[in-house]
Amino acid sequence: MELTLVNPKHGKATMIEPVPYGYIYIGATVDPPDRAPFVRQSVRRGEVLVRLKTLATQLEALGEVVKATVYRGVLMPPVEDGPRFDVVVLIETTRPDAIDDVQSSEPYKLLIEAAGDPYVMTARNIRRIADVDKTRQGVFLFNHFTAEDPEVALELWEHLAGWYVAETGADNSTLLEPIGAAPWVFVNHARWDGGLVRFAAQQFAKRGFFTFVRANLRANKTVSMPVLYRLA
Repeated sequence: MELTLVNPKHGKATMIEPVPYGYIYIGATVDPPDRAPFVRQSVRRGEVLVRLKTLATQLEALGEVVKATVYRGVLMPPVEDGPRFDVVVLIETTRPDAIDDVQSSEPYKLLIEAAGDPYVMTARNIRRIADVDKTRQGVFLFNHFTAEDPEVALELWEHLAGWYVAETGADNSTLLEPIGAAPWVFVNHARWDGGLVRFAAQQFAKRGFFTFVRANLRANKTVSMPVLYRLA
């Protein structure tokens, strides 16, 4: 299968060298919305987030951990078979082969227990526009991709990233490729300044979102399943 481009305009995004980190992506379904896309406040979720933030701090004290970030879901678009993680923890390790040591640590085991039997994916970074700033608030994206042809989907993602850079001002993104079996070919992590309204306007008010982004996903038999978050 070869890449098919519909209404090309901006070209591929400019990339820099991927980071040599390992990643542990932990998705927890604590108290997600039933049908509505917006994730409302929840006492149960709030208690879980407090516990996870404490354990994330303990993980960061380990020599193998670069950073451990806890996110709370704010918007889950109604995508069929999409992830329903209203809580996510992203652990960055010094290198992929340090993942096992981190997963064997006591803070990690306690974090998994606190998250309530979550989904866990280990990964590496394969494409990078720039680092995602996790030190300040914003709209954070975890976009999960399935595809008939992973190589075509990867090339397509580079073109889609070019559109986002040009049309929404995106200036960061780290694309995570699973290590081992996973339901997605890759997961894109990115951040935008501001709130949900501004982020929505940057996308949906532009005709190219439908004539380029959505059209090319369909043409290349690729599905994106985004969930939006804020820092917990």
